[in-house]
Amino acid sequence: MQLETTKSRGEFRRRIYFFTLKLIEFIDHLPKDNVSQRIGDELFGSGTSVISNYIEASAVSTKKELTSYTIASLKYANESKLWLALIRDSKRAKAEKVKWFLDELDDISSILASSINQSR
Repeated sequence: MQLETTKSRGEFRRRIYFFTLKLIEFIDHLPKDNVSQRIGDELFGSGTSVISNYIEASAVSTKKELTSYTIASLKYANESKLWLALIRDSKRAKAEKVKWFLDELDDISSILASSINQSR
């Protein structure tokens, strides 16, 4: 998916928004132990930063700002993959529940990276 048109940007924004809503629900259902809560807090921060930086990118006035916010969104997507892998591998959530988030973040990361490369 390229981010060339207003329609595709809107679809991508909705996709990230849906991802964020599902992530919040997922985090809310993590075990209530100390480690799970700390990892959940980190995941919440990085996961919601994907969309917040993408939204900021849509309101910039320069190409440099656009690239900067899009890169930040990509970095937070990658960080979120780490927290999700730790949740999966420490068995704080079932692997099949985490898989959708990791797959979605892989797609989101690819789209963001492509957008960054196009803007340079």
